[in-house]
Amino acid sequence: MKHLLLASILTFGGALSAMADDIIKVQTNKSVAEALDALEAAVGNAGATVFARIDHAAGAEKVGTPIPANQVLIFGNPALGTPAMQIDPRAGLFLPLKVQAYEDANGQVWLAYEDPKETMDELDEVEKSPVIEKMRGALAKLTAAAAQ
Repeated sequence: MKHLLLASILTFGGALSAMADDIIKVQTNKSVAEALDALEAAVGNAGATVFARIDHAAGAEKVGTPIPANQVLIFGNPALGTPAMQIDPRAGLFLPLKVQAYEDANGQVWLAYEDPKETMDELDEVEKSPVIEKMRGALAKLTAAAAQ
């Protein structure tokens, strides 16, 4: 009985932790640079605009504090962002979208992004609008393509 109770607690606790996690992670066998190159290509092929690519590891190196490979791609598509800002102009605080590629302590590379539904959860009308699901779908497709 104790084992069943413990298993139930662990399963339920894991589910709660997954639900509370607003950062989506996609594993890849590529290097950080390769993954972000692939993401940048996927973003361009989808008709979105890349605004910036930030190399956090290069910045850390400049101050003599090296960190594992870590880059962020900032991009957007007015077809998705504009409707959100029409509903609530404060959505612009969370746009454009960002995806991070980073190497963890074990050398595994991940693509990570914040779930737009969670990011904009304070903007009730935006969070409930169909544009959020479109953003979620776009991020999932782009990161999946970049990870392969």
